[in-house]
Amino acid sequence: MTAMPAGNIDLRYYLEQFRQTRAQTLELVLPLEREDYVVQTASFMSPPKWHLGHVSWFYEVVMSKLDGSYEFISGQYSKIFNSYYQSLGQPHDKARRGILSRPTVEETMDYYAKVNERVEMFLGSTGRGGDLSYFDIAFNHEYQHQELLVYDIQHLLADSYSPVRRREPPGHPPVQKRSVRIGGGLFEMGYSGKGFSYDIERPEHKVYLNDYLIDAFPVTNGQFAEFIEDGGYEDFRFWLADGWEAVRRNGWTCPMYWEKDGEEGWVRRDPRGRMRINPEEPVCNVSYYEADAYCRWAGKRLPTEAEWEKAASWDEIKKRKTVYPWGDEVPSEGHANLLGSFLWAPSEIGSYPRGKSHYGCHQMMGDVWEWTSSDFVGYPGFRSEFVEYNDKWFCNQKVLRGSSFATPRNSVRNTYRNFFRPEERWMFAGFRCASDV
Repeated sequence: MTAMPAGNIDLRYYLEQFRQTRAQTLELVLPLEREDYVVQTASFMSPPKWHLGHVSWFYEVVMSKLDGSYEFISGQYSKIFNSYYQSLGQPHDKARRGILSRPTVEETMDYYAKVNERVEMFLGSTGRGGDLSYFDIAFNHEYQHQELLVYDIQHLLADSYSPVRRREPPGHPPVQKRSVRIGGGLFEMGYSGKGFSYDIERPEHKVYLNDYLIDAFPVTNGQFAEFIEDGGYEDFRFWLADGWEAVRRNGWTCPMYWEKDGEEGWVRRDPRGRMRINPEEPVCNVSYYEADAYCRWAGKRLPTEAEWEKAASWDEIKKRKTVYPWGDEVPSEGHANLLGSFLWAPSEIGSYPRGKSHYGCHQMMGDVWEWTSSDFVGYPGFRSEFVEYNDKWFCNQKVLRGSSFATPRNSVRNTYRNFFRPEERWMFAGFRCASDV
């Protein structure tokens, strides 16, 4: 979270970044009807109205940190739109966000607009100083909620959500599924650049890796369907004990959003409509338990996050890490399927050859987040830089790497660490396999 020096030029940068971020959030909810904003379909998701209020409230938190005399627009809103920050008051129960009819949708949108006005005034103040990097946190926080919005709207509306689909997936020649061998030794893992990063990505530190193999592509729907047809969800031998309990408790027989149709086979409902499963797309909406079970069935394993990061970032020729799998060039539509692609679903494997890593691993950015076998804990020497933001989750979470088709392109990098509980699967998560040499 490197601070930029204060000054008019930097203030203009923050103003433009703020406007673009807020406009992108509104674009995601534009296809919704008024009734959609208030519905909570499960305890793990939040109504769209709450997301809009929460990201707005977070900017108020940032302004209050930079200006001790700042007064929040509404003390009541601070209770409702607080997520889990105990230091800022008692948050409203997440599982009961859907019971709140007030503030109304109109009042929430009015609050959204008022916060915009206050931030514009705050950043537009002549000679405004202070650590403006807090706004970098706020922007990246909103990027995270933009992606969560897409998860939650998918769970809420499935194929009834109709965002603008601005282009078709890129074509590509046939690909051969294969594994890539990566040499072991000492690897410096973590972020060491000058741009924005979360505290959990640092400090950069040395880890030792043995030689290993990692798949060049994420596991596809077709491959996962073979696991299902071979009785994968019916054989306890492939599952961790907690995973097998989750299968029985939840009645899992396939990935989330899959349905079995007698004539069409496996189908899925998403913003593209009700579609037959494409066997060449990366499997999506699977839990850690399902990813681990598939790997055991296939005679492989999930990569550690260190193995994943080296496969994504290390340039063997230049003997250095790069910011993205393809290099240091900022992501474009030719590199990866991210939120700005507006495809609203994973792309077939092989669709982004320009985005492959130096080792030849494809689609390590975009399409689906990838589960790793690593527990979410702080790196050696970790120091928290924002109280209650990330480090309070250092327990019972697994690390995912990469990004998905719903991740804003401004928030991707090889060192980014996402984390979820092993049974969660409403997010756009898939995986690739690894194995020992």
